[in-house]
Amino acid sequence: MNELKQGDKAPQFTAKDQNGNLVTLNQFKGKKVILFFYPKDNTPGCTAEACDFRDNYQGLTAKGITVLGVSVDDEKSHQKFITKYELPFTLLADTDKKVVEAYGVWAEKSMYGKTYMGINRTTFVIDEEGNIAHIITKVDTKNSTQQVLDLLS
Repeated sequence: MNELKQGDKAPQFTAKDQNGNLVTLNQFKGKKVILFFYPKDNTPGCTAEACDFRDNYQGLTAKGITVLGVSVDDEKSHQKFITKYELPFTLLADTDKKVVEAYGVWAEKSMYGKTYMGINRTTFVIDEEGNIAHIITKVDTKNSTQQVLDLLS
């Protein structure tokens, strides 16, 4: 898998949302998309990131930006996460890891001396034509919206 870079065509995907509906990247052609990959529902960093996008959601949608979150959690986990934190955007359940692998964010990680496979927290900003406009690899979970807006201004 080649590493994606700014200007590349964003990999197309089809994944189920929290309600089991199929979502494709093509559905959002003509809109900017924030595609944020996060390790796990209901963990501190992921909750901070999702809630930051929630708190700034109206401003983002007013600018014509769609927000999509992706993790390898299942639909039921996403439903609980959305309900608990009143998240207004779609979460994709990438249980087969096709989307995380296509975007190159499924990688070996280590914690407490143990290695395991997991998601490298990354945010992709995809332009109206389906190209990668920006990639944020050092995500500030408490200020993730501002990180994106600073790149777009």
